[in-house]
Amino acid sequence: MTTEDIRIALVRSWDAEEIIALYRAGGWWKDEYDPAEIPRLISGSFAFVVAAEKRSGRAVGMGRVLSDGVSDAYIQDLVVLPGYRGRDLGTAIISRLVSRCREEGISWIALIAGPGSEEFYRPLGFTRMEGHVPLIYGDES
Repeated sequence: MTTEDIRIALVRSWDAEEIIALYRAGGWWKDEYDPAEIPRLISGSFAFVVAAEKRSGRAVGMGRVLSDGVSDAYIQDLVVLPGYRGRDLGTAIISRLVSRCREEGISWIALIAGPGSEEFYRPLGFTRMEGHVPLIYGDES
Protein backbone atom coordinates (compact mmCIF):
# COMPACT_ATOMS: atom_id res chain seq x y z
CA MET A 1 0.00 0.00 0.00
CA THR A 2 1.30 3.47 -0.91
CA THR A 3 0.41 6.97 0.22
CA GLU A 4 -1.76 7.19 -2.91
CA ASP A 5 -3.99 4.59 -1.25
CA ILE A 6 -4.54 6.91 1.73
CA ARG A 7 -6.86 9.92 1.96
CA ILE A 8 -5.90 12.79 4.30
CA ALA A 9 -8.98 14.77 5.30
CA LEU A 10 -10.24 17.31 7.78
CA VAL A 11 -13.20 15.77 9.57
CA ARG A 12 -15.87 16.87 12.05
CA SER A 13 -16.73 13.31 13.12
CA TRP A 14 -15.32 9.79 12.85
CA ASP A 15 -15.92 6.29 14.18
CA ALA A 16 -15.05 6.39 17.89
CA GLU A 17 -13.54 2.89 18.00
CA GLU A 18 -11.11 3.74 15.18
CA ILE A 19 -10.03 6.91 16.98
CA ILE A 20 -9.60 5.00 20.24
CA ALA A 21 -7.43 2.45 18.39
CA LEU A 22 -5.22 5.33 17.24
CA TYR A 23 -5.01 6.75 20.76
CA ARG A 24 -4.05 3.29 22.02
CA ALA A 25 -1.35 3.03 19.32
CA GLY A 26 0.05 6.32 20.62
CA GLY A 27 -0.06 5.05 24.21
CA TRP A 28 -2.50 7.80 25.21
CA TRP A 29 -5.74 5.95 25.92
CA LYS A 30 -6.55 5.07 29.53
CA ASP A 31 -9.24 2.55 30.49
CA GLU A 32 -11.06 5.16 32.57
CA TYR A 33 -11.60 7.42 29.53
CA ASP A 34 -15.15 7.50 28.20
CA PRO A 35 -15.47 6.44 24.54
CA ALA A 36 -18.69 8.46 24.35
CA GLU A 37 -16.55 11.63 24.56
CA ILE A 38 -14.78 10.99 21.23
CA PRO A 39 -17.36 12.90 19.13
CA ARG A 40 -16.98 15.95 21.38
CA LEU A 41 -13.18 15.65 21.29
CA ILE A 42 -13.27 15.74 17.48
CA SER A 43 -15.88 18.48 17.08
CA GLY A 44 -14.26 20.59 19.81
CA SER A 45 -10.92 20.62 18.01
CA PHE A 46 -10.08 23.58 15.79
CA ALA A 47 -8.96 21.03 13.19
CA PHE A 48 -9.02 17.24 13.23
CA VAL A 49 -7.34 15.30 10.42
CA VAL A 50 -7.71 11.61 9.69
CA ALA A 51 -5.57 9.55 7.35
CA ALA A 52 -7.77 6.74 6.06
CA GLU A 53 -7.36 3.87 3.63
CA LYS A 54 -9.28 4.75 0.47
CA ARG A 55 -10.42 1.17 -0.07
CA SER A 56 -11.68 0.30 3.43
CA GLY A 57 -12.19 3.79 4.83
CA ARG A 58 -10.40 2.71 8.01
CA ALA A 59 -8.46 5.36 9.93
CA VAL A 60 -4.72 4.66 10.05
CA GLY A 61 -3.53 8.03 11.37
CA MET A 62 -4.73 11.27 12.91
CA GLY A 63 -3.73 14.60 14.35
CA ARG A 64 -5.53 17.63 15.71
CA VAL A 65 -5.16 21.31 16.52
CA LEU A 66 -6.42 23.17 19.56
CA SER A 67 -6.86 26.89 18.97
CA ASP A 68 -9.10 29.90 19.49
CA GLY A 69 -8.99 30.30 15.71
CA VAL A 70 -7.40 33.73 15.94
CA SER A 71 -3.90 33.81 17.40
CA ASP A 72 -2.23 30.62 18.65
CA ALA A 73 -2.56 26.96 17.75
CA TYR A 74 -1.25 23.78 19.32
CA ILE A 75 -0.87 20.54 17.39
CA GLN A 76 -1.34 17.39 19.39
CA ASP A 77 -2.28 13.73 19.16
CA LEU A 78 -0.32 12.98 16.00
CA VAL A 79 -0.23 9.23 15.54
CA VAL A 80 0.05 6.74 12.68
CA LEU A 81 -0.59 3.04 13.18
CA PRO A 82 2.71 1.11 13.33
CA GLY A 83 2.12 -0.78 10.08
CA TYR A 84 1.68 2.50 8.20
CA ARG A 85 4.68 4.42 9.54
CA GLY A 86 7.53 5.39 7.24
CA ARG A 87 5.19 6.38 4.40
CA ASP A 88 5.12 10.14 5.10
CA LEU A 89 1.60 10.00 6.52
CA GLY A 90 2.67 11.90 9.64
CA THR A 91 4.18 14.56 7.41
CA ALA A 92 0.97 14.78 5.37
CA ILE A 93 -1.16 15.08 8.51
CA ILE A 94 1.04 17.84 9.97
CA SER A 95 1.10 19.66 6.64
CA ARG A 96 -2.70 19.62 6.44
CA LEU A 97 -3.04 20.86 10.03
CA VAL A 98 -0.53 23.67 9.47
CA SER A 99 -2.28 24.63 6.21
CA ARG A 100 -5.62 24.83 8.02
CA CYS A 101 -4.14 27.15 10.63
CA ARG A 102 -2.50 29.36 8.05
CA GLU A 103 -5.76 29.55 6.04
CA GLU A 104 -7.23 31.26 9.12
CA GLY A 105 -4.25 33.60 9.52
CA ILE A 106 -2.74 31.71 12.47
CA SER A 107 1.04 31.75 12.23
CA TRP A 108 2.01 30.90 15.85
CA ILE A 109 1.75 27.11 15.77
CA ALA A 110 3.37 24.96 18.46
CA LEU A 111 3.54 21.37 19.65
CA ILE A 112 5.33 19.30 22.24
CA ALA A 113 7.52 16.69 20.57
CA GLY A 114 7.86 13.37 22.33
CA PRO A 115 11.33 12.10 23.22
CA GLY A 116 13.24 11.20 20.07
CA SER A 117 10.75 12.79 17.67
CA GLU A 118 12.21 16.29 17.43
CA GLU A 119 14.06 15.48 14.19
CA PHE A 120 10.77 14.44 12.56
CA TYR A 121 9.37 17.95 13.07
CA ARG A 122 12.41 20.02 12.04
CA PRO A 123 12.03 19.54 8.25
CA LEU A 124 8.38 20.53 8.66
CA GLY A 125 9.39 23.98 9.92
CA PHE A 126 9.34 23.45 13.68
CA THR A 127 12.23 24.56 15.88
CA ARG A 128 13.04 24.20 19.55
CA MET A 129 11.68 27.00 21.74
CA GLU A 130 14.87 27.77 23.63
CA GLY A 131 14.31 28.93 27.17
CA HIS A 132 10.84 27.38 27.39
CA VAL A 133 9.82 24.32 29.37
CA PRO A 134 6.60 22.38 28.76
CA LEU A 135 4.59 21.94 31.93
CA ILE A 136 1.58 19.85 32.86
CA TYR A 137 -0.91 20.39 35.65
CA GLY A 138 -1.22 17.71 38.31
CA ASP A 139 0.17 14.23 38.45
CA GLU A 140 0.35 12.60 35.01
CA SER A 141 1.49 9.21 36.31
